[in-house]
Amino acid sequence: MHLEDSMNYFEFFDIPVQFQLDEAQLKRQYYVNSKKYHPDFYTLESAEKQAEILQLSTLNNEAYNTLANFDTRMRYVLQLKGILAEEGQNTIPQDFLMSMMDINEALMELEFDNAPVAREQVAQQLAEQETSIYADITDIITNYDDAIATDEQLEKVKDYYLKKRYLLRIRENLNKFATL
Repeated sequence: MHLEDSMNYFEFFDIPVQFQLDEAQLKRQYYVNSKKYHPDFYTLESAEKQAEILQLSTLNNEAYNTLANFDTRMRYVLQLKGILAEEGQNTIPQDFLMSMMDINEALMELEFDNAPVAREQVAQQLAEQETSIYADITDIITNYDDAIATDEQLEKVKDYYLKKRYLLRIRENLNKFATL
């Protein structure tokens, strides 16, 4: 058996491509594969077979780590579908960036006056933004069917993913002020 570099993680675990999945089922399949592809069970096999098992064991770990986390799973699905470009090649919607101006200005003010009340207000605004952007795609995420998903739906999920990453960077900056 020759493994392809582009083996689909969903196929590897025999689960459908989706944004929300049964994490208990994923974990069960991961453990089944961990036992099945454990290198210690193949020490008497040929060097080729041992290398193949080691590759399958590595694939099992990489696939599980990717699919077990919602954000990395979302990124993986978007990459699998060819919707998400390489890092730095994606564009965050301009209207979203404009709506973030107030939060960014408040963040800059915190650099000069790290007031706990102002920090809390920015944190609240971030939480509201996160809730709002997720509400726009909740239906797509929950009812995703890979067989009938449209590029338009996937573009909306991509926009959400990029917006969420943007908000995460702001939250990380805000957390720096909380520790000062």
